[in-house]
Amino acid sequence: MKAEVKAHKDHIISTIDDRIYGSFVEHMGRAVYEGIYEPGHPTANEQGFRQDVIDVINELNVPLVRYPGGNFVSGYNWEDGIGPKEDRPKRLDLAWRSVETNQVGLHEFMEWSRQANTEVNMAINLGTRGIDAARNLLEYCNHPGGTYWSDLRKENGDEKPFAIKTWCLGNEMDGPWQTGAKTAEEYGRLAQETGKVMKLVDESIELVLCGSSSSKMPTFGEWEYTVLEHAYDYVDFLSLHLYWENFENDLPNYLAKSVEMDHFIKDVVAICDAVKAKKGSDKKINLSFDEWNVWYHSKDADAKREPWDIAPPLLEDIYNFEDALLVGCGLITLLNNSDRVKIACLAQLVNVIAPIMTVKDGEVWKQPTFYPFMQASNYGRGKVLNLQSESPTYDSKEYKAVPYLESAAVLNDEKNEIVVFAVNRSEKDNMAFNTTLEGFNNIEVIEATELAGYDPKMTTQEQHDAMEIKPNESISVEGSRAEIDLKPLSWNMIRLSFK
Repeated sequence: MKAEVKAHKDHIISTIDDRIYGSFVEHMGRAVYEGIYEPGHPTANEQGFRQDVIDVINELNVPLVRYPGGNFVSGYNWEDGIGPKEDRPKRLDLAWRSVETNQVGLHEFMEWSRQANTEVNMAINLGTRGIDAARNLLEYCNHPGGTYWSDLRKENGDEKPFAIKTWCLGNEMDGPWQTGAKTAEEYGRLAQETGKVMKLVDESIELVLCGSSSSKMPTFGEWEYTVLEHAYDYVDFLSLHLYWENFENDLPNYLAKSVEMDHFIKDVVAICDAVKAKKGSDKKINLSFDEWNVWYHSKDADAKREPWDIAPPLLEDIYNFEDALLVGCGLITLLNNSDRVKIACLAQLVNVIAPIMTVKDGEVWKQPTFYPFMQASNYGRGKVLNLQSESPTYDSKEYKAVPYLESAAVLNDEKNEIVVFAVNRSEKDNMAFNTTLEGFNNIEVIEATELAGYDPKMTTQEQHDAMEIKPNESISVEGSRAEIDLKPLSWNMIRLSFK
């Protein structure tokens, strides 16, 4: 099987916003407690954060982490997480029917984010709360001083403002499962007024408006249009959420599901631009794909759990090799839509549907999905080239004319480097993959690597080092053309230098 892509150095889709490699930490399950925070662990630092987890997170080079939810935020009182720990209340978390101890709150998470070399994407509660709590939280976080809330922040140990740039106006407010769910009219008006007030407090912030919880919601499309009509002038991004499942164990169809992500993005872009045209606005709304991942392995176990534990093991999907391939396809899809997708958050980061897992009092280990994300985040920085792609296709149960090849190419001018990411979806056939790069001189190979040769159902749960990225020695370069053999069911990265 043969596939080919062509690119020209002057044909650019977009400069990548590094926040496209964001992630997500929610107060649910063992994401916080026993995940990033475990006082008494052999690697725990003075603040109780696991240094071994921070070290692995730093391998992912995550620039942004959404916090504290998720569904959790719609019933959360942020004031519960400030002040002396011994005075903080324990609360019932209605979203995940757990008990929240509030031992990790705002200051602790901001300190963790500094240690993990990441910025915070702060979500506010528009479920049970609203404008007043939002403006107070923003003043507490970002105002330099001389007011009640900013001076209280100083009293609680942080003299300098947190300077949080990115803020989410609630979470999945269209979902019947959401605490304080709202109609599009109700949410649109609330988001409009909350956004207006927040930008009076700090005009430098960027706001994310809740889009549909999924493209399969019965109100999808209508929801986006209505909430944008209300809040357009005050927001900068519209959110999208998508989770993939493979309950039917249909691998060709499963690996095609990134097509759904691409269609979702393009549909929402069309709605954003329709509202822009109707309003006669010069402002363009971009997208924040602030929840996306595979999520289905743990659902049966979670349904049997009794409520009201502290940090119960929730949503602990054990990922396999086929999940890693689909996550790779998702990353490529986000890159190829980077002209409008400026923020994306792999949900989530540790223990909860996550690339990183921990053992209480024990080790930290990497799931298969860790590897494509790590390579894309570290090497996929710069400008996305517009590819002309030719690939054989197949029809699956849900999708027609799915290309066996999924690929993206990133130009890094600072390093004189082009990085090509590619997935071969074929279960049986090698792919002779040719890349022609026009306008580049003296192309040479830096490295070519692959994650390949594993059973689709293989995990790293028992043997944590069972999967590894290996060199692909089949690559050759002549002039502006690179040729490489892609193994069946493989994630690949090709790094090329130029002068």
